[in-house]
Amino acid sequence: MHGPTAGPASAAPSVTLLTEGTYPHSHGGVSVWCDQLVQGMPDIDFRVIAVTGTGRESLAWQLPGHVRAVQALPLWGPPPPGRAPRGRALRRFLTAYEQFLLALLDPAHAHHFSRSFHRLAEYASGGTLFPALRGEAAARLLARLWNRPHLATAAARPTLHDALAATDLLEHALRPLAAEVPAEGITHAVSGGLATLPGLVAHHRHGTPFLLTEHGIYLRERYLGFRAEPYRWPVKALMLGLFRLLAIEGYRCAALVTPGNRYNRRWEEHGGTPPERIRTVYNGVDPTAFPPAGPEPEVPTLSWAGRVDPIKGLETLIRAFALVRAEVPEARLRLFGGTPRGGEGYRTACEALAAELGVGGAVVFEGRVEDIRDAYAAGNVVMLSSISEGFPFTLIEAMSCGRATVSTDVGGVREAVGECGLVVPPRDPKAMARAALDLLRDPERRARMGEAARLRVIEQFTLRQTIDAFRAIYHDLSGPNRPESVGVPVHEPVPALAMAAGGAG
Repeated sequence: MHGPTAGPASAAPSVTLLTEGTYPHSHGGVSVWCDQLVQGMPDIDFRVIAVTGTGRESLAWQLPGHVRAVQALPLWGPPPPGRAPRGRALRRFLTAYEQFLLALLDPAHAHHFSRSFHRLAEYASGGTLFPALRGEAAARLLARLWNRPHLATAAARPTLHDALAATDLLEHALRPLAAEVPAEGITHAVSGGLATLPGLVAHHRHGTPFLLTEHGIYLRERYLGFRAEPYRWPVKALMLGLFRLLAIEGYRCAALVTPGNRYNRRWEEHGGTPPERIRTVYNGVDPTAFPPAGPEPEVPTLSWAGRVDPIKGLETLIRAFALVRAEVPEARLRLFGGTPRGGEGYRTACEALAAELGVGGAVVFEGRVEDIRDAYAAGNVVMLSSISEGFPFTLIEAMSCGRATVSTDVGGVREAVGECGLVVPPRDPKAMARAALDLLRDPERRARMGEAARLRVIEQFTLRQTIDAFRAIYHDLSGPNRPESVGVPVHEPVPALAMAAGGAG
């Protein structure tokens, strides 16, 4: 699995990448970014702590020799070993757990989150946290707490069944606290949320510098995703409270936060991150690896690349295509990308929508493609229909290939495109259809736009710029004058971040 490489230079820092649902066990934009980062720095020792699904996931990437170890932390695999506390030890645990739950449920107690969170981390290290959360006492404690009259959850009259569901979700979500955290080097979380747990614990216990990179806004995506979850509102409120306070704790503890675009930076400032500890680093591609795509298809074709997932907004794209097809009857829509486990129902719903709109025969789910460049070459216009994004690789790759693009105005999309593509509101099929039709009907404009897009990538978004920026950051954080995280009071930024997240979408 590991190819032979020279060992890292003695002065080079060691880096532990913290991932969730991505590298090195799956493909996708953030996984590509991680692989590029690792491959581009053979002089640096890397380790990976990966939050996964079941623990049965195999490696999806060929790891170079300077990736020294991979520790997988499955959320839904067999429960971590350990024994539940009893008697006086159980009462002490429940006291600490009550503080933690109140921090999630009651804004007046949010300032207790950091202390109670790290107390639970100690229980996780001792092997008692997860058995305790699987016990009846933990669920009954929650059932009593969130029915207190002054809490917002009480209005929904949560039941013991709700408490059991919420406690089970918490037990799984907190499993990354069982990680063997590094005392040396740097931890680098490549997203917010559960991936940050080992980094926060390492920072608290050992002072290990914690670096946080956000490609998308994890908290915003949880707010969007929980709309479709089958749980009652009190369960959702508890879990979103966890994600909200984890975001704030991550911003508070990070020595540096590196958003992938200016849009993310605004969220991070809302969360209380001092501006001097935020440094924007754009994603980059190698323009030689994504050369001009060559001749366009003869049949008018819209192409799309990504994973088949609700956050990618494929319903909007299919509805827009139906409007395009009404005016260009020969048009086709080709969708390239895999369907992650658990996403099969969404793909089936998209196929049913295409059939309902009368365009089922013209919409093709191509599945994973061996060479992603084929996906961009397949279209006269490359589409991006997401409802949430960071700084999407598929967009800058398509731009490097010289294809005209139509994209939704989310995340860092407008920063990527500039004047070299068309940008439309998310969830607006009519606007997307108009933009696609404008480009399909004007080959000269498509050509000009594609040439300008490739030039923009070469000037601003190359892989070499990205790697050089992070190499410098790693050395800065590991040096004798490394920046320290600032002790921002945890409770102060909560309302601003809560309001921003509550209005997302």
